[in-house]
Amino acid sequence: MKIITHQDFLRPYTRDPAAAAGRIEPILEELKQENFEFIDALPAGWDDIARAHTKDHIDHVTRHGLYNIAALAAGGAIQAAEIGMTEPAFAVIRPPGHHASADSSWGFCFFNNIAIAIEYLKHIGKIQSAHILDFDLHFGDGTVNILGKKGYVTIHNPEASTREAYLESVRTTLWKVTPDVIGVSAGFDNHVQDWGGLLTTDDYYEMGKMVFTRAKEIGAGTFGVLEGGYNHAVLGKNVRAFVRGLCGQPPLKEQ
Repeated sequence: MKIITHQDFLRPYTRDPAAAAGRIEPILEELKQENFEFIDALPAGWDDIARAHTKDHIDHVTRHGLYNIAALAAGGAIQAAEIGMTEPAFAVIRPPGHHASADSSWGFCFFNNIAIAIEYLKHIGKIQSAHILDFDLHFGDGTVNILGKKGYVTIHNPEASTREAYLESVRTTLWKVTPDVIGVSAGFDNHVQDWGGLLTTDDYYEMGKMVFTRAKEIGAGTFGVLEGGYNHAVLGKNVRAFVRGLCGQPPLKEQ
């Protein structure tokens, strides 16, 4: 399993919760207990970003002094996507991206990391179809705005009032699609100890395992990118649980 990240993601870049000090460190502390390979993220090129965003939006992000960190996050997502075509990969990156549309952004996002990554895979001929599972607490409107009408991408933002119904929705949808790659916008803010208050750490493992199992069945690539998750006390364990599932490892006993 390869983890794409960078030391620059440790430094706060704005005052929003996604950029808070101490958010990335617990994730890396948990993942470093595994036998994973860590790879430095490289920034996305302007052309890569421009497949998903307008020049005006890129200029807007640049004027706010956020181009470098946002391009680095997008580049990490591209690396995870490309590696993910041969083995599962996960990008521990920030800023998050799923609220970034082609010409606007909100919700702590600037460039849409997963949309840029999927468009990159399509551009270089690695895929003809893709499915995105977005289990962040908040609907990934930017991803839908960029990719929803492209015709080669299906997108699932699960919604349910119980854990059981939520997981069943993920399972049912995954087993209906046969894409070349399954990308995951992995937000952990729907945890019982985070903003959403619904899912357990076990549930994140189960969703990762579902993606792994379905991808293996159909010969698809698979990768994930970090989106939300704001309770630093549980974020690292939740990411580790999901990533273990995503690469087919058994759950930890403590889960």
